[in-house]
Amino acid sequence: MNKLDPKVKIDIEEILKDLEHYHPRRKGWTWREKPEGGVYKVEKFEFKNMTLPLKNSVPLPAAKYFNNIDPQPEPVITTEIASGRFEDDIRRMRMAAWHGADHIMVIRTTGQSHIDGLLEGTPEGVGGVPITRKQIRASRKACDLIEDEVGRKINFHSYVSGVAGPEVAVLFAEEGINGAHQDPQYNVLYRNVNMYRSFTDAASAKKVMADAGIFQIDGAHNANATAKEGWSVMPELLVQHGLNCAFSVGVGMPKSQIGLSTVPPCAPPSPKLWYDLPYAVALRDIFSEFKFRAQQNTRYIEADIEEATRTHVIDTMISALTHADIQSTITPDEGRNVPWHYNNIRGIETAKQTLVALDGIKELIKIDRSGPLGEMVRDIKERAICLLEEMIEIGGYFAAVEKGFFVDSARYPERNGDGIARDSKGGVGAGSIVEREADYYAPVCSVFGHNHLPAGTKKPCDLIDGCTLCKPEKIAYIDEIDQTDNCNLRLEKTVEHRKGNSIKPEAEWAGDGTVLIQLFVPEEVEIAKVAALEMAKKMGLNDPEVINAQVMHPSEGTFVEVKGKVGFSIDRTTLKIPPKEEILGEDEIRAGVKKVGLTVVAGTVGEDEHSVGLREILDIKHGGIEKYGVKYHYLGTSVPISKIVDAAVETGADAILISTIISHNDVHRKNMKKLHELCLEKGIRDKVLCMCGGTQVTREIAKECGMDDGFGRGSKGIHVVNSLVKCLKAKGKI
Repeated sequence: MNKLDPKVKIDIEEILKDLEHYHPRRKGWTWREKPEGGVYKVEKFEFKNMTLPLKNSVPLPAAKYFNNIDPQPEPVITTEIASGRFEDDIRRMRMAAWHGADHIMVIRTTGQSHIDGLLEGTPEGVGGVPITRKQIRASRKACDLIEDEVGRKINFHSYVSGVAGPEVAVLFAEEGINGAHQDPQYNVLYRNVNMYRSFTDAASAKKVMADAGIFQIDGAHNANATAKEGWSVMPELLVQHGLNCAFSVGVGMPKSQIGLSTVPPCAPPSPKLWYDLPYAVALRDIFSEFKFRAQQNTRYIEADIEEATRTHVIDTMISALTHADIQSTITPDEGRNVPWHYNNIRGIETAKQTLVALDGIKELIKIDRSGPLGEMVRDIKERAICLLEEMIEIGGYFAAVEKGFFVDSARYPERNGDGIARDSKGGVGAGSIVEREADYYAPVCSVFGHNHLPAGTKKPCDLIDGCTLCKPEKIAYIDEIDQTDNCNLRLEKTVEHRKGNSIKPEAEWAGDGTVLIQLFVPEEVEIAKVAALEMAKKMGLNDPEVINAQVMHPSEGTFVEVKGKVGFSIDRTTLKIPPKEEILGEDEIRAGVKKVGLTVVAGTVGEDEHSVGLREILDIKHGGIEKYGVKYHYLGTSVPISKIVDAAVETGADAILISTIISHNDVHRKNMKKLHELCLEKGIRDKVLCMCGGTQVTREIAKECGMDDGFGRGSKGIHVVNSLVKCLKAKGKI
């Protein structure tokens, strides 16, 4: 499989072919490339903080007004995928990359961040975590193809934690993983892994990651997503970041390879900026030598996509003000229990749109430290230093964890006694550390700690003719071992949806049939939720489930979103696709207009005061029909149908153009029918073209109502004049 065709779906079966012989073509993390000179110029715009554009992409929705430019912000943009089926992850990766994501984080079926041991194989290339090598290898192979398609390198990312951390790190180094979470404190606090075991494992894992160029992101942010009051643990967060950074550097990881996972501790309706901005500034002050991954706080995300997006925009604004090397994107999928394809794209576009809009913000706005911001920043840093000093005084990190110093909801130095406490002698893996003998020798690369090399040995693995990190052909590839649930069986079930003529909606997996419907139910919330489920059942949805309910008013009504599945497919061969409209050449259009001296009367009819859309169709300033030589008489808004017909008679117009935006009670249909009937009554219908435009108008509706043509949302002057000339040709007038 040499390259992808943008017009053809990615072939998963082709990617799986010869996978046992595939090895990553590159390793290590990559950052976006800046244009020469640092300034990106496109069309009439000059961007201060953009990177090189993509070869193939889907630009933001409004890009059509700017000649489809697609500027790419400076920070790497993350999307997190958690479908659990790598064959579907690959399809989502491709979509995400086209929208601008170049950091793909994947959480696996096996709960990779929660693996506590190897089920088979050894740390050096025989096994790894169950089925994960195949998942990773297929995904990395797909990323190679996708990055060629979009023209930018893609960083593939997963998790190095649990007590299989070193083994997973080796697997990642072998298979070309580019970034990974690694933080021994995460294991201790949230997984109850024995402290000594966690830090011992972390040293080995970090050494492997450092040698493989894997970018590390820590997990300190989990404290403010776990604490009763996230904004109370800001000093502790600085201490956790500091511990992992210092430990990583001590192991031998370059500072440029170490990233802090920074998560704002607050969200509206709190006065968010007064907590999150000082915290972000304090972090940058202390950790200026390291990289930053900015992420929204998942604790405060509900099931409403709009709520998540609004907070995401505010968080991204803080990133732009205080600098983020990586901008993560979050959606409410965790709360909905379904990772939707399109929510990944929504999150990416929210980040991209916000960062592009705020390009160069630090040249326009300066952070003022002379007032309350400076005082708050200093307060956070002082409390963090005091916490660190107290921790040292009582015997260090392990002693502090035993006393419950961390994730306590009080504002340090106060304590509520609700912190996470762990026993340094207990937990998962306690007593499992084996001390190395003085003559310990491992004939493999990337070993942390002493390795008693024989005299004259230049490289540890020379005596075995190379380890798997140096000679990937030595890796023993193990395919899936589950005979009841594996990708080959799943692909067989979905082949008709992926490659055949069966079309079915999906949200997570190929052919899953999942749909989302939105309803306004004029009842209080509890009644509305039950009523919405019954409505969904009557619509034919299987397994309906309310995933979001928002009170519009305690008694007047509730907005409800229901997830369900459809039990049918559409046969592609039965679809009648309307032919794409042919646009005549401008010279041909101008010649036709000139030949008849084309004149039109136009106005917004009925009781409709909308004028902007019609003026854009008419005026030369907006590329309207005037540009092609058409003469028009504009009658304004709220024009009676009778008046516009009389004007056509008086002026001898060739066409009547009406705009009808309002559609309540089908008034747009009534206006079109009335125009047709009045022209018949006046005896001019065969002499004048009648056309209508509006947001609810389609060509089919317009013709049903007696119009010669109709134009909906997004129509331009060229579409209208093109139709006018074609209709006149059909009538033999041109």
